Amino acid sequence: MSASDARASLRIVVGLGNPGPEYATTRHNLGFLVADRIAGGERVGLSQKFRGLYARFGVDEATVVLVKPQTYMNCSGECVRALCDFFKFELGPMSERLIVVHDDLDLPFGTVRVKPGGGHAGHNGLRSLVQHLGTQEFARVRMGIGRPARGDPADYVLSDFAASERPFVPDLVAKGQEAVELWLRRGLQAAMNAVNPTNAGPKGSPRTEPGGAREGNPNGAQSKARDP
Repeated sequence: MSASDARASLRIVVGLGNPGPEYATTRHNLGFLVADRIAGGERVGLSQKFRGLYARFGVDEATVVLVKPQTYMNCSGECVRALCDFFKFELGPMSERLIVVHDDLDLPFGTVRVKPGGGHAGHNGLRSLVQHLGTQEFARVRMGIGRPARGDPADYVLSDFAASERPFVPDLVAKGQEAVELWLRRGLQAAMNAVNPTNAGPKGSPRTEPGGAREGNPNGAQSKARDP
């Protein structure tokens, strides 16, 4: 395979989150949890490079690079830009070649959606990616966490899942992994067709009401942390 063919076959999967044990189980780290599950399924270890943790493996004809930026959420684009430069990854319309897994306040808890591109919707990790990549045309796996009825959303995303939500987090992470694998093996449109119409969250999971209130948790989760 020529160098140009190798670059054309490259697929990049980015899981967003914050490094450090204090953030490991927070809502904002769903992207990291999905990336860890993918790495475990492929039986690959993550190595330090590009200001992130990354691994390489093959899926069908493609070479896949999996990365967890270690720059903190607000600077995630620095890591991904460095990775793209190293692999001479051509930017531009890339929704079939780069996908980002991230938490999403605007989806009910437990819901997963695949999206071809779009704005950052206030998500600082996506904002940084758009800034450093110079495009917003990359695919996303949106992992629903719901929106708090009260309080600062920055506190909410940096808080652990509510007790009523925790039993359903493994299923949510598994759905995120499945969405990425569909994108890798069958492409963006097939992943959207398979995931988006039917995915309504784990059975029995807490339901986000309009305006952000959750059954059994009307005040949402709060903390004193700020989005780092």
